Amino acid sequence: MQDFREALARGVVVFDGAMGTEIYRRGVFINRAFEELNLAQPEMIRDIHAAYLKAGAQVLTTNTFGGNPIRMKEFGLLEQFEALNRRGVEIAREVAGDRAWVGASIGPIGQQLAPVGKLAPGEAFSAFQAQAKALLEGKPDLFVLETFYDRRELWQAVRALRSVTNLPVIACMAFTPEPNGHMSASAPDELLLVASWNVDGVGVNCGSGPKTVLDVVEAVQDRLTKPLLAMPNAGLPQEVDGRLIYMASPEYMAEYARRFVQKGARAVGGCCGTYPSMIKEMRSFIRSVAPNVHEVLPPAISDEQTDEVAKPLEPKPVAERTEFARKLYSGKFCISVELDPPRGLHPGKSLEGAKYLKENGIDVINIADGPRAVARMGPLAMGLMSREFCGIESVVHYCCRDRNLLGMQMDLIGANALTMRNVLAVTGDPPKMGSYPNATAVFDVDSIGLITFIQMMNRGLDFSGRPLGGQTEIFVGAGCNPAHVDLDLEIARFGKKVEAGAEFFFSQPVYDDDVLFSFLERTDKFRKVPFLVGILPLASYKNAEFLHNEVPGMQIPQGVRDRLRAASTKDEQRKIGIGVARDTLAAVYKHPRISGVYIYPPFGSYKAVLDVASVLDGLDRGDGGKAVTASAPA
Repeated sequence: MQDFREALARGVVVFDGAMGTEIYRRGVFINRAFEELNLAQPEMIRDIHAAYLKAGAQVLTTNTFGGNPIRMKEFGLLEQFEALNRRGVEIAREVAGDRAWVGASIGPIGQQLAPVGKLAPGEAFSAFQAQAKALLEGKPDLFVLETFYDRRELWQAVRALRSVTNLPVIACMAFTPEPNGHMSASAPDELLLVASWNVDGVGVNCGSGPKTVLDVVEAVQDRLTKPLLAMPNAGLPQEVDGRLIYMASPEYMAEYARRFVQKGARAVGGCCGTYPSMIKEMRSFIRSVAPNVHEVLPPAISDEQTDEVAKPLEPKPVAERTEFARKLYSGKFCISVELDPPRGLHPGKSLEGAKYLKENGIDVINIADGPRAVARMGPLAMGLMSREFCGIESVVHYCCRDRNLLGMQMDLIGANALTMRNVLAVTGDPPKMGSYPNATAVFDVDSIGLITFIQMMNRGLDFSGRPLGGQTEIFVGAGCNPAHVDLDLEIARFGKKVEAGAEFFFSQPVYDDDVLFSFLERTDKFRKVPFLVGILPLASYKNAEFLHNEVPGMQIPQGVRDRLRAASTKDEQRKIGIGVARDTLAAVYKHPRISGVYIYPPFGSYKAVLDVASVLDGLDRGDGGKAVTASAPA
C-alpha cells in the first residue's frame, strides 16, 4: 500500500465512522467497556470494520478508544489491558488487509488533569505510553488521537507516542459549541498550536454536528500548514424509546463532507452517530470536488454475490481489439484529430468534418465527452454516426462525472456490443465550470478506477467481480498533462494509470519540447504503452496569453508569445501558430517513446490540421519508419 503520509499529502483520504455507536446499535450498553469486546466478541468488531471497508473507508480505526490502563482498571480489566489493545489492532488488520490503513485509536484518560482534577500529567503520560506500546504490538499504520477537549492532556498523549514510535500521528481536538451554536473563539488558535507539535496532521472531531466542525475548518484553512481531518458527529443525539439516536441523514452529512474538502480538509470521516451507509454517501459526495480521492479499495462485492466464484478470463490481445490498436501496436505513427459533436440536434457539419479527415488520411478521430462541462451530443452516438457516414474510426472519451457505476457498466457493455471499442477514460471537469453549474457530479470513481473496471470487463468480470458471461474487447486509454503544475503528482498518477491497465495515452497540448521530453524521461520507468502528444495550434497572441496565464498546466514559451505579439495581423498570428505546431510535430516525430499526435483543430479548421500534419511528408523517423514497439499490459 501507499505510504499514509504520502497519501495524506497528495489527496483526500476517507476515514471510517463511529465504532461506539455501531456497538451500541448492536445492543451493547454503555455501562460496559467496549474495548473488552475485542477479546469477548471479536466477530462483532470484525463485522463493523468490514461494513466500513465495504462502504469505502480507507482508514479503519481500532476499537481501542478508551483502552488506557487507568480506565481499564476501573472496569476490572487491567490484566487484559495489553491483550485487548493488541487484539483491537489485529482485528482491524485482518479486515483491512492491503486495502485500507489501520489507525490505532487513543482517546482521553477519562479523568481531569490537575489542578482541576486529581490526575497528574506524568500519570497521563505513562498511561498513554503503556497503551501505545500495547497497540504497536498489533502493527498499526498510524495513530489517531481522538476527542481531546483538554489540550494539555493531548500534549501528554503526543509526547507519549513520540517516545515510542515514529508512525504517523493525527491529533484531534473536540470543541463544545457556544450556546448560539457557533464554535468557541479559542478553537482555531488551539488547533493551530496543536499543529505546531510533532504530529503529521490535526483534526476536529466529535463535540457537536458538522456545522461547528465546518466553522473551525473555515477559520484555520488559510493558516494551517499540516493536513486537516474533519470527523463530526451526526448532529446532537435525541432520546427515542430510551435510546440515544443521532438524527442527521446521510445526505446531510455527505453535503458537509463535500464542504470540508472544499475548505481544505485532506481527510474526512465520522464520529458519534455515523455509520457505514453514511460514510458511503460521504465518500460519494467528496468525489464531486476531489475526484482523485485515493483509490485503495477494489470494487465492493454485495452480500448476494459472495457465494459466486468468478474466474477471470484471458483478455483478447490488445492489437486484435480495434484497427487503431493494431496500428499503434505495430509501430505506425498515428494522427488523431479531435472532432466536436454539435451542441444541438444537427450533426451534419461534424459528419462532413469526419469525412474530410477520413479522405485525407487521418487515422482516427477523437470525440470528447462534455469537455469543460458543456452539454453536447454524446460521443458514442457521434462516433457511431461518423463510422456509418464515412467509415472513420473513433476514440470516444468517457468521463466519470455524469454516471454512477451502474450507468457506466451499462454504457460500456453497449459500446462493446456496437464495436465502438476505443475508449479514453477521463475523470471529467466539475459541472461548476460549464453551462449547468448546479448539475450533480457523480464521480463514483476517477479515471484510474474506470480503467481498472474496464480491464475487469475485458477479463469477463463486471464491476462487482461477477462473471459477465463473456468478455469485452475495449482498447482503453488515458490522458496526461506533461506540463502539470504538480508534476510529481501527475507522474505518480501516470504510473497508476499504467498499473491499472491503460493501453495508450493522449497528452494535453504541449508547446515546450523540453517539458515534454523531461516528462517522458521521468515516466520511462513505467511499462511502455503508445503515447500520442497533444498539439493545439495557437490562434492569436491573446489566445496564447490566456492559455499561459489562466489555464493550469499550459506553458507557452516566452519566445513564442513574443513572435505572436510582434505579428501585425490576426492572419499572421494564425500562420505563426500553425508554424509552431508544425515545429512541435517535427520535433516529436523522431522520439522513440512517441507513437503519434493528437491534433486539436485550430479555430475550427480541419484544413489547418492538414497544414500541420503535412510537415511529416518526407521525414524519416530514423527507426525504419516505426516507433519502438510498446508492450501490452500484463
